[in-house]
Amino acid sequence: MESETIARQRAELIIQVRSGKLTAKAAAQQLGVSRKTYYKWEQRALEGMVTALGERENGRPALERDAERERLREQVKVLEEQLRNREQAMRIKEIMEEAGEKKE
Repeated sequence: MESETIARQRAELIIQVRSGKLTAKAAAQQLGVSRKTYYKWEQRALEGMVTALGERENGRPALERDAERERLREQVKVLEEQLRNREQAMRIKEIMEEAGEKKE
């Protein structure tokens, strides 16, 4: 089953329980989980709803984009450093090989 379909099924059962149309035990049985797991999902769903319905600023969230850009910049720095290290190692190897050839 697709993740969104599973989430919708869980949400529907949680709504039925919260509205009194179904017991938590029956919902847990339909979902194939314990009541404890059902209540954990219900709590997460309610917390998610509160978060989703909270006030938000208009427009795109700039911090997420900036954070991603910064992460990529750091990754580029690491990769550039690794490249420099490999290039230096190759140069050292070439020098050592040339020095070994001269001794022979």
